[in-house]
Amino acid sequence: MIHFNPIGPVRLAGFGPKSVQLYWAFSNGPSIVSLSNHPYHKCSPSQNSFMSSTMICAPARTRLLPSFSLTTTKPLFRRLNSLVLRRNFQTPIRMSGQQQIVEHVVLLKVKPDVESSKVAAMLSGLNGLTSLELTVHLSAGQLLRSRSSSLTFTHMLHSRYRSKEDLREYAAHPEHVRVVTENIKPIVDDIMAVDWMSDDASVSPKPGSAMRVTFFKLKENLGENEKARVLEVIGGIKDQFQSIDQLSLGENFSHDRAKGYTIASIAVLPGPADLEALDSNVELVKLQKEKVRDSIESVVVVDYVIPPPQVANL
Repeated sequence: MIHFNPIGPVRLAGFGPKSVQLYWAFSNGPSIVSLSNHPYHKCSPSQNSFMSSTMICAPARTRLLPSFSLTTTKPLFRRLNSLVLRRNFQTPIRMSGQQQIVEHVVLLKVKPDVESSKVAAMLSGLNGLTSLELTVHLSAGQLLRSRSSSLTFTHMLHSRYRSKEDLREYAAHPEHVRVVTENIKPIVDDIMAVDWMSDDASVSPKPGSAMRVTFFKLKENLGENEKARVLEVIGGIKDQFQSIDQLSLGENFSHDRAKGYTIASIAVLPGPADLEALDSNVELVKLQKEKVRDSIESVVVVDYVIPPPQVANL
């Protein structure tokens, strides 16, 4: 798709008898513009577009040609080339092959007096859900440590999906429901779950990799600019700490069990030793915290090491 702003009449040839639709891409995303069979019909972008200028569109000709062509006069073509060369696109463009991944994290607090065999059955049941073929990645195990004093957890499930629909199918699948009903609910005191869309989660983390999972609860009545600032600071952590292999970040879209936490991140590192090295850089860690301290009400932080894969038994 060519990205440009229309700056004059455009003549279309060989497409449709009455009207056509073109996708116009602006700096804030695509808009659909309809060209009717009316001489120099004045068109408006969709409501999602914030274009201030008016688009003048020529009618679609009824003649059918072997291929679709877009032709302009030479002055317009020169103006268009100049505009494209001068344009500084600040908005990142996602390539067609890049796809967002749905992150799903569940934190569990197992009752202190539960038999170890029941905990093992819970983890076995959760890890066995990989056989459902709805997940891109799934692992469940005991936390390395819980760093939060207000909310403490003992175990974690982390899974990834290609779409929200796959996550919904996973949640409603009879085998998942059975594991939750028989193996999880009877032995846990508390559950917390957060879901978000991520751009940096296309590669599944390897067994033995360490993960730092962080949930943020923002202060009430926080404006969109402040929220964007928090996301920006968290997203820049990967540039500050070179040992981070992946940094998944996003806004929670499932609020029922999130306890009011709205932003989540996962930093994937090669191993547990890298978590210790991360914390050893005290001044840099403190600097990052100071940037968002005024916007954050509370934080939940847990460390987790991905266990070896389990042979599915379903």
